[in-house]
Amino acid sequence: MTGQTDRLPSKGIDRDPRRYDPRMSAASRAGRSRFEQAVLPQLDAAYNLARWLTRNGNDAEDVVQEACERALKYFGAFRGGEPKPWFLAIVRHTCYDWLKRNRPAEIAPDGADAIDSLADAVTPTPEQAVLRNASNMALSEAIAALPAGYREVVILRELEELPYRDIARVVDIPIGTVMSRLARARALLRRSPALVAIRERSAGT
Repeated sequence: MTGQTDRLPSKGIDRDPRRYDPRMSAASRAGRSRFEQAVLPQLDAAYNLARWLTRNGNDAEDVVQEACERALKYFGAFRGGEPKPWFLAIVRHTCYDWLKRNRPAEIAPDGADAIDSLADAVTPTPEQAVLRNASNMALSEAIAALPAGYREVVILRELEELPYRDIARVVDIPIGTVMSRLARARALLRRSPALVAIRERSAGT
């Protein structure tokens, strides 16, 4: 993404630092230490992804706590390598399970065509766009309005700076699909009424 309105806001939007208790079972001291070394450094990224997918800070905390419990339970299956995509995949699955339980209407049907069919419908009204004076705020709201399938790849790529390979692992889709969803998401952001209003205001039109 290019231009002033294409810069994403910083990590941890409008939140205080969060702490999670890793002592969630009677795991051995050695196993717990290995778990903490792998997972605890990823908590900011985990919260960030959960915050964008649930669009609520408190809900994101609940999701990350549940994801930590799942990660600890199945940590024996982790065979080493980069822990960030492994843990974020668990966070993503936990987010979608939470959305299915609490906001099923926000879950798009499987398949790129299904996501595409929903994308244009989720946009702010022109009246709302007029009220958005800060480009970062407008961009945040435009991203939040994207369907979850697009929102997650934008956050993982642009904010968490994951390579395409790791995004594909987290989202469980081919790398080519990651790239096409990113291109589609960026196109939708450029057409967002909020961002269009910002660009027009900056241009003096």
